[in-house]
Amino acid sequence: MAVPPASLPPAPLDGTITATWINHATVLLQTRHANILIDPVFSKRTSPVPWAGPRRVHPPGICWEALPDIHVILLSHDHYDHCDIPTLRQFARLPHPPMVVAPLGNDDLLSKGGIPAERIITLDWWEAHEFAPGFHVRATPARHWSNRVSGRRNARLWSGFFIQAGGRTVYAAGDTAWDDQMFDEIRDRCGEPDLALLPIGAYEPRWFMAPQHCNPEEAVRIHQVVGALRSIGIHWGTFPLADDGRDDPPHALAQARQVAGLAADEFVTLAPGESLSV
Repeated sequence: MAVPPASLPPAPLDGTITATWINHATVLLQTRHANILIDPVFSKRTSPVPWAGPRRVHPPGICWEALPDIHVILLSHDHYDHCDIPTLRQFARLPHPPMVVAPLGNDDLLSKGGIPAERIITLDWWEAHEFAPGFHVRATPARHWSNRVSGRRNARLWSGFFIQAGGRTVYAAGDTAWDDQMFDEIRDRCGEPDLALLPIGAYEPRWFMAPQHCNPEEAVRIHQVVGALRSIGIHWGTFPLADDGRDDPPHALAQARQVAGLAADEFVTLAPGESLSV
């Protein structure tokens, strides 16, 4: 895998959005409005305990200390590979903790991570929060589930996010399976995004994973249905979570992209720490 760049590109001053894949589902969005971090996970394992569970196979492409000031964190759901309490505590200890946007019912986890109540925003599907004129975040449906070791299954909501900043739009799907109607509705309600962040990993075996994780072929269909100008494949190659191998998702994506007739740069994967601007 390519060596990550030594530093991040400068924050855009125009309407450009720069997306940097850090690892797994952790993506940094740099915009002229704010720096947005999605599902930050910087721990060595995704597990309720630090000594067991899936262990990362490569370091974050951008280390925590090298991040720019983070103004907003988007948390898609409570699974350990997306909601990392030790990472949240690092942000909570900052002099000015970021605002955290999450689906309904995740207040308790964010409070456990030390995030002050006044810095927490929870949204139902289709609800939006406007941070400033031209900068808002909307929670979108996802076909998934929620659960941790403690608590009731599906007691907390899960979601994707549709972000508008600097005149550009980003659809971050979160963890999701394919759905015959949901993605049409997201496009109809939110518009066609300039950039989509779509999961392409942890999809085998299909008899078990199909109801909760899309595979690369289905991710290509999501890209087409929502009408994304560009897409980045995420949620792969960092933690061994399923039967697909580390490099299977990008290879399967390349095949699915070719079958669908997409250009190579229309739906890409990035090396950890690599960036794409739209």
